[in-house]
Amino acid sequence: MRTRESQRIDLRLESHRTAAWLYPGDRSQRPLLMVHGFRGDHHGMDLIAGSITDREVVVPDLPGFGLTAPLESGSSLPAFVDYLLALRAEVGRQRGATPILVGHSFGSILVSHLVATHRDLVDELVLINPITSPALEGPARFLTAVTRAYYALGARLPERAGRALLSNLLIVRAMSVAMATTRDPGLRRYIHDQHGRHFSSFADRQSLSEAFATSVAHTVTEVADHLTMPTLVIAGDKDAIAPIGPTRAFVAELSDAEFVELGGVGHLVHYERSVEAASAIMEFCHQRIDER
Repeated sequence: MRTRESQRIDLRLESHRTAAWLYPGDRSQRPLLMVHGFRGDHHGMDLIAGSITDREVVVPDLPGFGLTAPLESGSSLPAFVDYLLALRAEVGRQRGATPILVGHSFGSILVSHLVATHRDLVDELVLINPITSPALEGPARFLTAVTRAYYALGARLPERAGRALLSNLLIVRAMSVAMATTRDPGLRRYIHDQHGRHFSSFADRQSLSEAFATSVAHTVTEVADHLTMPTLVIAGDKDAIAPIGPTRAFVAELSDAEFVELGGVGHLVHYERSVEAASAIMEFCHQRIDER
């Protein structure tokens, strides 16, 4: 799997430095700021970001993941939102244009809540595999409770034992197998390799546990009433983490939405259908944003 080569850039905020990667493109168009999901880092968005050719794409490692240190203010939703707001402003300063927000999975929660609290600053939004179902309710609540206990135990154990539990290759592979829907053996190997390499690139056990608690306590549907700007939603009809039924209902509530529903794919659109997702994003940006 090859995409356009990216370069590392450091985004310096007032009290925090962020490791991010810049994918080249037309600088006359507004850039994209792409926010990855829980337990990932910028590598997870590499295929989509590398397939977008009409503008620059900036993909940071969220605080506590990859090469970005955790926030001193913690891993709560308000802390992440404040961080992303400052990061968006810094990307705009560096690139000369305010970036368009794109969020995948946990990233969809973060960017949608940013929009809800700063509606006057955001004119468009892209959500990929948005979290539309409460993880603490419904049929997934038992699995969520077990997973929550797993992260809590990993945070409480002594450092070596806790890190070993949270980075256990068998557990990481089980997570990867559960999420992958593709039948392509080469793509499955790539997905498992990426998860094996990067799923345990978290900074410390406490911030990881706090971030997981934040990820399961919120959804994009909480702020649906505030998402009145042009919004592109991309989802898979086999998504077990964000089931398609609630996602369709969420989209139906939005006042100005485009919906791309991809058949036969689950929560890993960014791996399994990256070219289609990138094409949808470029078309949305060209028709709804660049031509305004």
